[in-house]
Amino acid sequence: MAYEDFVSRLNPESMIVRPGSKIKIKDFDPGYKGDFQKGEALEILQLGIKELAKYQDMLYAQDTYALLIILQALDAAGKDSTIKHVMSGINPQGCQVFSFKAPSAEELDHDYLWRSYKALPERGRIGIFNRSYYEEVLVVRVHPELLAKQQLPADKKNKYIWKQRFEEINNFEKYLVNNGIVVLKFFLNVSKEEQKRRFLKRIELPEKNWKFSTSDARERQFWDDYMEAYEDVFNYTSTELAPWHIIPADHKWFTRTAVAYFIYEKMKSLNLAYPKVSEEHYAELLKAKEMLETEY
Repeated sequence: MAYEDFVSRLNPESMIVRPGSKIKIKDFDPGYKGDFQKGEALEILQLGIKELAKYQDMLYAQDTYALLIILQALDAAGKDSTIKHVMSGINPQGCQVFSFKAPSAEELDHDYLWRSYKALPERGRIGIFNRSYYEEVLVVRVHPELLAKQQLPADKKNKYIWKQRFEEINNFEKYLVNNGIVVLKFFLNVSKEEQKRRFLKRIELPEKNWKFSTSDARERQFWDDYMEAYEDVFNYTSTELAPWHIIPADHKWFTRTAVAYFIYEKMKSLNLAYPKVSEEHYAELLKAKEMLETEY
């Protein structure tokens, strides 16, 4: 399949939240899979994984850019499995994954971006945030009692706090991009029906019991609240420097192929290359070569 044909069938433009637009999540089909069959998509994914490995090696060697991949989703959307499959060919030395849970007492004594800032990838590395600082305008918004626990001055906990945080996050991401940390943001868009099916599977299969908590089921009661919060996130924080990608997540094989495509395209756009050594360094390499070849 020609690459151009693959892209047209994938229709990546339909998954990008255009900066300045006002979207509704209901307009993004979580069951979309283009006209791909599973086997075909998996073959494409394997090719993409090989290409990502090449780019990651150049990213590491060049040591100029870092890539920050943010994965947001409701429970059971496939964040963990997406990381596992898309990054399966990457050198572990050049990749790091952080999962952000409920903040600790120490983290609550700092600003809400502090723990994320500490986890940013170094130059030459890929960093993956499994959930991120966006939880501060999602779960904290849906559950106001969490905001009450944050050590903020009383006058800062007002009705303007969410728009203020959107602005702060946009400024933070602009700062990152301006310093060579490329930001790629993905929302894995799973339907409520598919989430229910996956939850039931986790309950029915003993080897998946550990992945399920009764709190996961309780959170479904807030589905509409989460959708409203996510829509505001997309409408206020999808920028030219760091746009949001809404990835259909009812078919995991399609999700992984689409995410790999966007990572591949972003890395390709960086014009990565292996560093060229100076003439002096190359002359030293030739001397070393001569020494090795004349060894007894």
